[in-house]
Amino acid sequence: LIMRILLQRVSHAQVAIAGAVHSEIGAGFLLLLGIEEADGADDIAYLCKKIAQIRLFNDQEGVMNLSLQEVEGSLMVVSQFTLYANTKKGNRPSYIRAARPEKAIPLYEAFVQQLQALTQKPVATGVFGADMQVSLCNDGPVTIFIDSKMRDF
Repeated sequence: LIMRILLQRVSHAQVAIAGAVHSEIGAGFLLLLGIEEADGADDIAYLCKKIAQIRLFNDQEGVMNLSLQEVEGSLMVVSQFTLYANTKKGNRPSYIRAARPEKAIPLYEAFVQQLQALTQKPVATGVFGADMQVSLCNDGPVTIFIDSKMRDF
């Protein structure tokens, strides 16, 4: 019942597949998105609103007080089933809680579409299930874990 995001504030990020650049962004957010079997539209709505409103960019006083919209930042979303790794037993993680592709792909696509509609910004993506090389420069560094269970509205 928890859709998970690992948000990284980046000065730039890129996804390459088979040695070719698939997508890239400048300053903004790289979002690694993990989807669980029980996730749905409510989780997407909560997380997209949170991402659109969270204030993680510095104002003139150097305080993280500005949103992505205010700094005209970019967005990239990459699917990341390993956010659901269970490492309690043994040395090989289990990913049993991660949604199977037939459930996860439509939710991933809906998340990207809703985030794009809410922010009125294009959203760069990876390719679901592909072997991707993600490179980034974490700005700050600022890395925040957000899940849809920790709701404040």
